[in-house]
Amino acid sequence: MTELGETARPWRALVATARRTVSDGLVVGTSGNVSVRVGDTVLVTPSGVPYDRLTDDDCTGVGLDGRQVLGTLVPTSELPMHLAVYRGTDAGAVVHTHAVHATAVSTLVTELPLIHYMAGALGGPVRVAPYATYGTEELAGNMLRALDGRTGCLLRNHGTVTYGTTLDQAYDRTAQLEWMCRVWLAASSVPGLTPALLTPEQLTQAAERLRAYGQQGQGQGQGQGMGSGSGQVSGQGPGQGREPGQGVGNGAGR
Repeated sequence: MTELGETARPWRALVATARRTVSDGLVVGTSGNVSVRVGDTVLVTPSGVPYDRLTDDDCTGVGLDGRQVLGTLVPTSELPMHLAVYRGTDAGAVVHTHAVHATAVSTLVTELPLIHYMAGALGGPVRVAPYATYGTEELAGNMLRALDGRTGCLLRNHGTVTYGTTLDQAYDRTAQLEWMCRVWLAASSVPGLTPALLTPEQLTQAAERLRAYGQQGQGQGQGQGMGSGSGQVSGQGPGQGREPGQGVGNGAGR
């Protein structure tokens, strides 16, 4: 068994998060990927390996320059996207999925309509990054522009990307984004009716309240998470730092 040292807890938390993306229906098979930053090292799911088979021996890590520093398995093909987030934000963790409803919405609009105030937890209206081939620097650049001032975005004809200061926060933002997409699709499908949407002013008011949500003294429940934290995590277990609103995994396209 590999001795992971300081990376043990973050790696095991990463594996647990990756498995949640499957059990909650956010990905199928080995699609999607998860990463977490530990100092100047980014732990990331390896390419093409089923998450239920990952062990400590499979720990995979790269530097911020993309050079592999841990493990022998090839990192996820979406590594450029993960590294772009870490270089351009204060992210401590990144979750990328192919969630059903979010992917469907990405083919219909350039921005998710303001169907629910939880858009405030992602920094504002969720944008759709233009399509580019997976695993390319072009896709990473499109994504980073869509994330400007946001902690999550949709990728056209592809899926979702969210980040947070912890794995739990990044994951919960993915679950919230998928849920909002499902709500909009359901509401907009009713014949003869048009969904009522929030105004920018209403979203701003909600976002301000979300900043004070939860147990602030314990580093949990910070709605937007913009500009907070050190960009590093210690691998907190499931259930910490959840956003308000719908529970994790609701409407995840099971």
